[in-house]
This record gives sequence, structure tokens and C-alpha cells, in this order.
Amino acid sequence: MLYIGNLVNTHGIKGEVRIISFFKYKEEIFKPDNYLYINNEKLKIKTYRKHKNYDMVTFENYNNINDVLKFKNQKVYINRNEYTFKGPLNEDLYGKKVYDKDKYIGILTNIINNNGKELLVVKGKKEYLIPYVAEFVKNIDKDIKLDLIKGLIDED
Repeated sequence: MLYIGNLVNTHGIKGEVRIISFFKYKEEIFKPDNYLYINNEKLKIKTYRKHKNYDMVTFENYNNINDVLKFKNQKVYINRNEYTFKGPLNEDLYGKKVYDKDKYIGILTNIINNNGKELLVVKGKKEYLIPYVAEFVKNIDKDIKLDLIKGLIDED
């Protein structure tokens, strides 16, 4: 199972729920007829819409607020094997060696979301925060190859 967010609340009385998710490929998973897992329960998505910062979802056979209250404040997962994503998942990158051009700078320990923009957390001599953008990330294979601008990380 792959964690994708939190079900933070219900919305209205017809069983709609609010999910906060910063998952990279939300457009692939939040589709009618796809499945989400909450408390080990497999739930089929009936409808989906965006509302402010929330992913608003209804589930098949859950048509009332009282049906979905049990999911409030729970973690939301997907079955990773049910999806094919167009790029690497952040979880697959942790532990990879990171290089700026040919210079080793550290190990990728985390990827954090900073108001919708992702930052690579690289632990080397220091801990570096590097924007996860195509201008800097040139190749991801068994290692991560970057092409950083001068001054982005301390080079002392």
C-alpha cells in the first residue's frame, strides 16, 4: 500500500469526503472506478472534484454522512500495483546517491512539499534543500544527476 493523503473531514450530508493529498500523480488516482483504501477497506470512487486545497470524493454505496464519518481523520492509501505512473514515485528515490554534475553531494533522504513545490532533501556534509525541477534534475536512474547553478548549495 502507498500512502497518498489524509481524509480530513466530511462535506455535506450525501457522503462526500475531503482529502488532503500532495501525492505527485493525483490526476491518475482520483478517477471514478479507481480504488482507495482506508482502514484496510477497499472503496470504489464514484465521483471526484477539486475544491480549494481539497480532493473531494464520494464512494460507491456510501450515500450518507453517517456512512463516511468512520473514515474521518484516517490515512488514505492506494494499491501501488493497480497503477502505472508516468515518472518515478518519490518513495522510490529515497536512499539514492545525488551528484551535481560529477561531484557527489549526498544521499536523498526525503522529498518535501513546500506549498505545491517539491524540494529534495539531500544529506551530505550538510543538509541541502534543492528544488525538484527539470532545470536542476537532469537524470534519475540508479543515481540522481543534478545540474545546479552556482551558489544554490554551500560548497565549502
